[in-house]
Amino acid sequence: MALFDEFRAPSWDGWRGILARLTPAVREFVGIVGRGAGKSRIVALLACCFAARAYALVSGESVYVGVFAPDKKQAGITFKYIVGMMRSVPALNALIQAETRESLTLSNGVIVEVLSATIAAPRGRAYALVIIEEAAFLPADASANPDVELLRAVRPALARVRGSLLAIVSSPYSRRGVLWAAWQRYHGQPDGRVVLVQAPTLELNPTFDATEIERAYADDPASADAEYGANFRTDVESFVDRGVIDAAVVPGRHELPRVGACVYRGFLDFAGGSGQDSATVAIAHAETRGGQVVTVLDVAREVRPPFSPETTCTEFAALLTAYGVMTATADRFAGDFPVEQMRKHGISVVASERSKSDIYREFLAPLNSGRIELLDLPRLHTQLGALERRTARGGRDSIDHPPGGHDDVINAAAGACVLAHESGGRVGGVGRAITTEEDRDQWAAWAQVRAQDPETAERLSGLGWHHSQLGLTRRVSWPADEDDAIGRARIADDYDEQ
Repeated sequence: MALFDEFRAPSWDGWRGILARLTPAVREFVGIVGRGAGKSRIVALLACCFAARAYALVSGESVYVGVFAPDKKQAGITFKYIVGMMRSVPALNALIQAETRESLTLSNGVIVEVLSATIAAPRGRAYALVIIEEAAFLPADASANPDVELLRAVRPALARVRGSLLAIVSSPYSRRGVLWAAWQRYHGQPDGRVVLVQAPTLELNPTFDATEIERAYADDPASADAEYGANFRTDVESFVDRGVIDAAVVPGRHELPRVGACVYRGFLDFAGGSGQDSATVAIAHAETRGGQVVTVLDVAREVRPPFSPETTCTEFAALLTAYGVMTATADRFAGDFPVEQMRKHGISVVASERSKSDIYREFLAPLNSGRIELLDLPRLHTQLGALERRTARGGRDSIDHPPGGHDDVINAAAGACVLAHESGGRVGGVGRAITTEEDRDQWAAWAQVRAQDPETAERLSGLGWHHSQLGLTRRVSWPADEDDAIGRARIADDYDEQ
């Protein structure tokens, strides 16, 4: 630290004491510290120290110093700190042979790189130092346990370099993952190879605005105690056990074709196409097996950004039509544009009566009891496994993805399954699917009415409308059921004859 003027200030005394404990015998450092405590600066300092060392290398061999951050933005900030420190000291600056947006190549055979966290990144390399920044907040799209998977990848790479160090530096979040596991194993239990530190913001950075911390505690005590107090949250828990997910997945089943006797339900989770969220659609049906209703997820498709909302709506409408779903449900944040676009293709979209949390709550019971069959889709499993149950200040639970995560696929899948389960596995009669050529012709006629004359189509959906009211050739009386494809198709056929 003595090489850098900024670390000579008394405000860094806390960190100086911690770094003094990182002797050559220490293989792992776990820092559970509050927000604003100077983590990124310390990470950059460690990177510079290990980068400047001499390593026993054969000709053409390189050793890496790697910093893995939750996203590209955080990685970029840390990289600027590293470059700034290296350039500020003439002896370190002289080592730099090449600089890119994400790496420094040094004359001593060391390559310093700062990357957004991925499982594959460190494989095949030898690491003298690996730093995992904000391990509690790594993106959960590729894995429900991204921190665990990343550690599995980097440990063999660290083992290739004598005197290597693994440093995990993060603010805490929920009581799971590598940060929580390290706290459980090493907190209050000394280990010569592991240094674990848990410290609030002001203990390591006394210059931080104490008033801001007080305001945060007043607004949300549980969140502030994690962010600034460096304590794990007790109001956030995993929503579903991984074993339950594994039991529900049918291996090798990626999508099911339409079966004539089934009543299908569709759920949509729209997105604008230019942000971070995907647009998703899912279709499910329920079957009665041995007196028990079993819900089967047939389709779950995702369109990742960037994409054209209009094109996506066309694709989703074609898919829903292929499964006989003429009325689909969407989450409450769909907006008007996709609803209008779907209507052009004969698909009505209604807003879900359930909130996202309500959908997940109703999804959990049949999932836990083995009455839901899921497709073998990794992103579906990952998003489901990453869902969290949070207890609000009023005592009511909410269920959502973790910070920085997504739940677009599982939201649509759970929504479709809940709707299908609600239908109770009906086949035949009311809600019977189209099975014959005549049925398909009637279905096409109904879709044409929906597209050309939506107002009349909505009226036709009612119960007991007479030809004197609608101008049809014969009396029509059919239950007003959202799933009643045959009834609506026959009505449309009557309408088309006029």
